[in-house]
Amino acid sequence: MQKPVLVIKLGTAVITGADGTISRPVVQKVAAGIAALSEQYRVVLVSSGAVGSGKAYIQHYKGSITERKAAAAVGNPILILLYQKFFARYNIPVAQALCERHHFSNRQQFLQLKDTFAAFWQNGILPIVNENDLVSTVELKFSDNDELATLIAIGFDAETLVIGTSAGGFMDGEKNILPYVEKIDNTILGYVSTDKSSLGLGGMTSKLTFTRLASSLGIKVVICGLTGKAPLQAAMEGRAGTTFKAQSSNLKARQKWLASGSITLGSIFVDKGAAKALHQRRSLLTVGITSLQGKFVAGEVVQLMDEESIIIGVAKVKLATSDITANLAKKNVVAAHADDIVIF
Repeated sequence: MQKPVLVIKLGTAVITGADGTISRPVVQKVAAGIAALSEQYRVVLVSSGAVGSGKAYIQHYKGSITERKAAAAVGNPILILLYQKFFARYNIPVAQALCERHHFSNRQQFLQLKDTFAAFWQNGILPIVNENDLVSTVELKFSDNDELATLIAIGFDAETLVIGTSAGGFMDGEKNILPYVEKIDNTILGYVSTDKSSLGLGGMTSKLTFTRLASSLGIKVVICGLTGKAPLQAAMEGRAGTTFKAQSSNLKARQKWLASGSITLGSIFVDKGAAKALHQRRSLLTVGITSLQGKFVAGEVVQLMDEESIIIGVAKVKLATSDITANLAKKNVVAAHADDIVIF
């Protein structure tokens, strides 16, 4: 049998100092941990830090979208060369994989991506993934690496997703790290702070959103830090960080692919009646839609949100934004067919 897939995502703040410089001791620790885990898993490393590594080379850097793209282009080779150096100590070659949204939203391109990663693993190569910021047409804040790692984990049917963070885990209201979360309910959601680091885009809100998505699709998620000895192994064994239980999921491969392209160009907000109907595996009618966010066309995948702005699923829509808006008051107009909807 093939080894299970493990996706490890490292945030900017957890691998860099306040000035954006990559911490070599941390990278050494990561390399040692992944080398050990590679005996049991096929590993994907999703690493932030490119923008932080490159921004020092951009004069009068202020953090605009264009400057972030330029900084990422400078920082990516710096980051990959550092990883290459430390993984070479364990005879693990690395490959840089720069991904874009269409690699997930287009079924054929997604299957090609999976085949390429299979070739990496067959040859003992560690894929190190980042977004292709230079040519991305969507602002970076809508495509952080928490999302990218989650889409890879879902699409590749990963067993576990590890999210490295400077917080060290998921904290309760008294700032104590919770070692285990059975299910992400309103109590857990209430602990989330809107704070984020000066270097990172995500913050804990982003991490919890994608943790909920991944765990609802049968993936164990671990949020942890990189302090102490062998932190990745400790987190995988439940001795550090926070482990979120994988929920039962019977989705087929195509449905998981549909979910893996979930956080795309828009959101549809539905009322309680529509949410109930969706959970009963019915189609989404325009009359149950309360509002829209973003612009999308027919055939694109959007996320479905309830009245509390919590993602409840994804749908491949039959209508564009303008057509849905024009039919909000009409009955029996189908915005997305039940066969093209995945509810979490």
